[in-house]
Amino acid sequence: MRSVSKLMDQTWHGRTTRGDISRELDEMLTGSSLSLQQHGSLRDLDRQLHQHWGLGRNLVLAWCPSDNGILVLLVPHYALAEYAAAALPGETDSRQAFVTRLLTGSRRFSARQLGNAARLLGTEVVSITLRRPLADTPGEQRLVERIVARYGVSLVPSRAVALFDIVGFSLLRPFEQMTQLNSLTYSLNSAHSKLLGSRLKVEFARSGTGDGFYIWNRGVGVEANTNLYHLMHLVLADNAIARRKAAGRTVPLLRACFHVGSCYEFHHAEGLNPTLTTQVVGDVTIELARMIENALPGQILVGDFQARLPTDEAATSPLLDFDAIGFVEHARNRLLRLNGLELAGEAIESIRCYLTGHARADGSFTIRRLALSDKHGLTHGAFNAKLNIYRRGAAEPILLGIEDRHLRGDDPPLPTAGHIMPPDARH
Repeated sequence: MRSVSKLMDQTWHGRTTRGDISRELDEMLTGSSLSLQQHGSLRDLDRQLHQHWGLGRNLVLAWCPSDNGILVLLVPHYALAEYAAAALPGETDSRQAFVTRLLTGSRRFSARQLGNAARLLGTEVVSITLRRPLADTPGEQRLVERIVARYGVSLVPSRAVALFDIVGFSLLRPFEQMTQLNSLTYSLNSAHSKLLGSRLKVEFARSGTGDGFYIWNRGVGVEANTNLYHLMHLVLADNAIARRKAAGRTVPLLRACFHVGSCYEFHHAEGLNPTLTTQVVGDVTIELARMIENALPGQILVGDFQARLPTDEAATSPLLDFDAIGFVEHARNRLLRLNGLELAGEAIESIRCYLTGHARADGSFTIRRLALSDKHGLTHGAFNAKLNIYRRGAAEPILLGIEDRHLRGDDPPLPTAGHIMPPDARH
C-alpha cells in the first residue's frame, strides 16, 4: 500500500495515476481500430507531451511525424501575444495572418513549416522519441491531432454557440438556484438524447455563466451548427413543458440567444492535467453576452452574423457563405427531421421556426433587424426568433419566443419563457 506522502509527491510533480491522464486517453482510444502497439505509442506520446506542457507553462501548437517519433512546436504560453504585440508598422496584418494560420485547422505541419514557425516565434522544434514510431495511418493521425489539441489553443473562425440565461437568478435563494440549474441541465440532456435518437449528430459541450450555460457543438460546419440550433429549440420546449407542470420556483424562466462567430478553444485543467473538457472565448461569446443583456424573459434572439461554414468536418470540404437570415431558412428546411420526436409523450407533427417582422398587405412578413445597445454604448445587430411546435392529437401547440407586435409595444410581452396554447388558438 502506497503511503499518503508518496501519493502527494506524485500529484505534485504531475506524475498522475491512471485515474487522471490515462482515463482521458482511454476515452479517446475506445472504439478505435488501432493496434495495441499504436495504443502504446499514443500513451507514450501523451505522457511526454504532458511533461513538456509543464502545468500550462508551454503550449504545443503543431506537430509532424519523424523517423523515431514526432516533432512538435513548443512555445511559452505568452509567446503568441508577445509576437503579435511586437509588430512594426506594416507588419500587423502579416503577423496576425501567421498566428491565425498557426491556430486554425489541422495542426500537422511539414518539418520545414515547423522550423519556420519556430524561428519566427524565437523558439525551437522539440523532438520526442517514442518507444515505437508512429504508423501514420488516418485513424492514428486523428488521435494525434486530438492529443496535441489538449496541450494547445485553437481558433475556430465560425462556431455556433447558444446561451441560456435564467431570468432573475440572482434573486433566488441558493436552494432554488441549485434546483433551477439542475432543471436546465436536465432539459439540455433530454434534448441531446432526443437528437441522438433521431441520428442527428450533436456532441455538445457547455460552460457555466453563473446563471446559465453557453453550449456549442464540438463538431464544426453547416450541419453541426444547424443541429445546435435545433438542440436549443428542444431545450426551450422541454423547459416550457416543465414550467407548466412545476409547483413553486423549481423550473427556470429562460431567455436564449444564438450566434455564429470566431472563438478560441482551449482545454480545462483539473488538478495538474488538461482534460477533454473545453472552454470557448472570443467574438461569439462577447456578442452573446451583449445580446442577452437586452433580451426579454422568454425571448429568443439570433445574432446578425456573416459566416463561411464548411459543409462537413473534412479539412478539404467546400465553404458556404451564410448570413443569419439564410442560416435560419436553412434550419427551417431541415425541421422535418424532428417530426415524430416525442415531447411530454406526444409526437411532433410539425415545427415552424422563423425570424419576425412586420406584416405585409399580402399576408407575408418582413424580417426586422433589431439594434441592441450595450453598457459600453456599442450597438449590436440581432433578430427576434419564434418557434411554434405542433404535436399530434389533441396536444396543445408549444409557442416559444415573443411575437414582433409585443416588441413594438402593440401588446405587452408574455411573462413566460414559452407558453402552451389550447388547440383552438393555433396560429
